[in-house]
Amino acid sequence: MPKWDDKEPVWDGPSKSVLKRQMLALQKLGETLTGLSEKQLLQIPIENERLLTVIRETRSMRSHSARRRHLQLIGKLMRDIDAQPIERALQSLDRQRQDDAGAFHELEALRDEILAAGPSGVELAALRWAEADRQQLRQLILQHQREVARGKPPAASRKLFRYLRELQEHYGATD
Repeated sequence: MPKWDDKEPVWDGPSKSVLKRQMLALQKLGETLTGLSEKQLLQIPIENERLLTVIRETRSMRSHSARRRHLQLIGKLMRDIDAQPIERALQSLDRQRQDDAGAFHELEALRDEILAAGPSGVELAALRWAEADRQQLRQLILQHQREVARGKPPAASRKLFRYLRELQEHYGATD
């Protein structure tokens, strides 16, 4: 907004480079939105239907220049809305993804621990989930040992992981 001092305008708003950085940040945010699945996109608080339509259109574009133009359009549309709720929702999605990955790795480590302990590994799972079917666990561990001895693919290891994941989903991650 210009101020008039001695009849010379003085600009006191943001510089052109600041405006460009803000525009590029909105475009980058829009590009992140185009990479989301439909389920994830529905979790983002976007009330502008035109913006949602453009985001969905951009996903299917293969032409680099058309995609770039659409990303610029997304940036332009995002200038008219408050981007803070969108950024917070994306951060929440990212935290959820990290938590899921951490739980996955924790289950993998538990599975490896159970298999390394052999038949006594049943107790490791039983300590964590009292509801665990000890016989099924024992069978999977013995099956895994037979597969290793015969040089076969680790089908029992995968079955054990799925069973542990079921236990965690139904009974929680009690430590």
